Amino acid sequence: MGNDGGRQVVVASQNLLLQVLTHPYSIPTRRELVKEAARNPTTAELKETRQEQQEYLWSTDPISRRPLTRPIVSDSAGKLYNKDTIIEHLLPSEDDRSKAEAEKILQGAVKSLRDVVEVQFEVDASDTSSKKETWVCPITNKTIGPGAKAVYLVPCGHAFAGAAVKEVSGEKCLQCNEPYASNDVIPILPTEETDIARLSLRAQTLKEKGLTHSLKKAPGSSKKRKKNADVEEKQANGVATVVKLKGTANNSDDSEAPKLVPTSKVSDSGIKNASTASLTVKVLQEQEARNKKRKLAGNNNLNSLYSSRDPTKPMAKNSDYMSRGFYIPAHQKR
Repeated sequence: MGNDGGRQVVVASQNLLLQVLTHPYSIPTRRELVKEAARNPTTAELKETRQEQQEYLWSTDPISRRPLTRPIVSDSAGKLYNKDTIIEHLLPSEDDRSKAEAEKILQGAVKSLRDVVEVQFEVDASDTSSKKETWVCPITNKTIGPGAKAVYLVPCGHAFAGAAVKEVSGEKCLQCNEPYASNDVIPILPTEETDIARLSLRAQTLKEKGLTHSLKKAPGSSKKRKKNADVEEKQANGVATVVKLKGTANNSDDSEAPKLVPTSKVSDSGIKNASTASLTVKVLQEQEARNKKRKLAGNNNLNSLYSSRDPTKPMAKNSDYMSRGFYIPAHQKR
């Protein structure tokens, strides 16, 4: 009994191979080991990350990455920016890369200065220990910043603690007494899903009404409405012209017919209905043909150029001047 070590190794290898083929997922792969190593963050870690993000957004402009300094503006989503940064972004620039990066942050919410509201923060004058300004609520005197819910009102832009606006009755600004709607209370840097959804719905509603975030008219909205009104007026005028011309076509007295409207003007009148446009063109063509016929029939100067004699009778000496000349009568010929 000996010298069977090699045989035992072969048997063990065969059993391992059979186990792998029978149960291919029994041995963890590298991908599975790495996936198990990346665990989900805990609630405390998520809270800490959110706090760091809030501190960054409350103190830094996300586009220029410079510290937030007054004047500070906010878009419809409640984000804060330096006003000079927004102005630089709106001005023409050859740096397409920076424009694209800014658009990723703005997400198309800012197309002009009407899309932002300047936030009026109350500065704590008693805090002289730090170089950075400390913003407080003018009603509760509580600090406005990371970890504290704050709002501002549209269109005045005064900022308050969220609890102060809820507790005070009435819909007038506590600083300037300017009226505002309940939907115009904008949370600053919101984190709750309900606030984010409400702000998104508000922006969509204002866009449909032709208004911007600051409740001012959107650029080009008045021109668009005026253009639509002009088109409707042209269509009404075109229909009236068709009715008038149709009534004229049934009139037997051509001498009293009104002057024709050129076909090009009818096509430019804004008539989009195909049947109405074709009827207009047809009436105009018939009217034009009648006018030409009337002009040819009533032109006496043109008729005097031609002879009105009977072609079967011989010409006499009193013929018209177009047919006068030397001639020899047939009975005098030899």
